[in-house]
Amino acid sequence: MTQSTPDLKAVKPYGRPDAVARRTRLREFQTQLVERMQAAKTGVDTRVSQLGVMIGQRRWLLSLQEAGEIVSVGAITKVPLTHGWFLGLSNIRGNLISVIDFAQFQGQGAAVIDKESRIVAFAPSLSFNCGLLVTRVLGLRNVADMELRASPESNATQWSTQHYVDRDEQVWTELNLSLVVQDPLFLHVGL
Repeated sequence: MTQSTPDLKAVKPYGRPDAVARRTRLREFQTQLVERMQAAKTGVDTRVSQLGVMIGQRRWLLSLQEAGEIVSVGAITKVPLTHGWFLGLSNIRGNLISVIDFAQFQGQGAAVIDKESRIVAFAPSLSFNCGLLVTRVLGLRNVADMELRASPESNATQWSTQHYVDRDEQVWTELNLSLVVQDPLFLHVGL
């Protein structure tokens, strides 16, 4: 008795072709992001490449030296007697981090968590176990390809002073996480 081998042509590929292509693009994006984050840590081209994210309805640029791991939104444990923008605590690879709804912190209203939402953890170099809830990760952006614009007074804060406009006339604001963690309002999560 011989064992028959399945006909490989008869086996259907896993998922739809567009799902396979999406997974491939995601892997390529993640590989490029890791390479650029490592280049940023070594001091090569640190000012040019930044992580573009959407927080609420605004586009932000995060330094690759200050942004840490990007993860899907999982379970968030609420903490009583805290501001609404302090969503609670989440476990990321064995580390408890505070999760902040940065849009709500700025007075834009609570962010809606959906399948595109992510948590961007602060880099370990900031020594601050925290992560920002972002509406979407938009990928790496090169500020050298953007035009620096004067800061609108309504958007000026101590931690977001640089504003850029890209080729599509979209406004991007640099978010300095090392200054955010020094803001007394950000540090005071209790009611």
